[in-house]
Amino acid sequence: MSDKYRVPQTKEREFGGALGAAALLFLMPSTVFYLLLTCGTEQASVLSLPGPLPAPDSLWNPHTLLLLLAWFGFQALLYMLPIGKVAEGLVLRDRSRLYYPINAFHAFVLTALSVCVSVACGVRLSYIHDHFLQFAVSAAILSLVLSFFLYFKSLCAAESELAPGGNSGNPVYDFFIGHELNPRLGKFDLKYFCELRPGLIGWALINLAMQMKEMELRGVPSLAMMLVNAFQLLYVVDALWNEEAILTTMDIVNDGFGFMLAFGDLTWVPFTYSLQAYFLVNHPCELSTAAAVAIICLNALGYIIFRGANSQKNTFRRNPNDPRVAGLETIPTATGKRLLVSGWWGIVRHPNYLGDLIMALAWSLPCGLTHILPYFYVIYFTVLLVHREARDEHQCMRKYGLAWQDYCRRVPYRIFPYIY
Repeated sequence: MSDKYRVPQTKEREFGGALGAAALLFLMPSTVFYLLLTCGTEQASVLSLPGPLPAPDSLWNPHTLLLLLAWFGFQALLYMLPIGKVAEGLVLRDRSRLYYPINAFHAFVLTALSVCVSVACGVRLSYIHDHFLQFAVSAAILSLVLSFFLYFKSLCAAESELAPGGNSGNPVYDFFIGHELNPRLGKFDLKYFCELRPGLIGWALINLAMQMKEMELRGVPSLAMMLVNAFQLLYVVDALWNEEAILTTMDIVNDGFGFMLAFGDLTWVPFTYSLQAYFLVNHPCELSTAAAVAIICLNALGYIIFRGANSQKNTFRRNPNDPRVAGLETIPTATGKRLLVSGWWGIVRHPNYLGDLIMALAWSLPCGLTHILPYFYVIYFTVLLVHREARDEHQCMRKYGLAWQDYCRRVPYRIFPYIY
């Protein structure tokens, strides 16, 4: 193979290098279990220990593992159905392109119909709430097994198939970050499948299960629970409907598929993003009509910014001459591409992150102001997006050089106007 197709060894290591990666291998699962254990206590205080560790039988249940395997298998089957269109990915290092099925929304609709039939046949979705910690443990085990499989598979991958950020030569770091960029079994893309399917659709299913449990306990779902379900369902459906847009994201284009993304997609997302719904089951919150309207308006504002910015970016990337973006001001770069410097992208450098964070706050507010636990998501997401923004800045500076410096001068604020 020509040297120009080889992925150079990773010189810049994130997260504190191998030591930081090793720490995160333990910190990420520990955080999930700490949050779930704390949420299950009466006080739900993150400032105090949740008590003695639960008995082993409350952590492990082979039935939850089998149910998760069935869930992953069902989503994999839907992924392989010949429905929807097929899209081209970006050009890879060896000048080839991969093809991706765009049918996640179809999978969601078929999943929703299957859930409706199951509930009509007497299946108790509240079983998910009753065994939530056991499901989380099973998901963590499957994430770890998948991560080992991915790493050992990557050792046999061609040089051109390795991830730019996960080719350090240190096995711990590469295991965490992901050594192979687009691991596939035949045409089945493992990273792309996990990015949206089992975890994101699973998140919506978990929220519904929490609402069903609340109805078992109190007869009717609370306004707070309905808002959390509606807001987060909108977010999930939006991601699935706009599935093709993820083909240009950092996760697909730059990051390898290792423990970080495998655990994040299959465990972190469904079991921490649903924390508000889980919290409300045992810690109900009464919302006034005025408060509910204000929260709905806040979520709508965040969604308008988030969707507007992402749609504008994706339209411009597909066709800069599209009438919807043709009139926007741009900056030419040495690569031949142009940088948007007006519209949403002229307000801050990452308006989609701003919209994301406003929505995250709206998801937490229905849980009231007495506990910080339901606000874990917005706190964590702020840290995550600030870190991701720094990664974006570094890559754009390296890629666009003086043009990026000019853009930063024209648009000085990164995420929050007049603040950051």
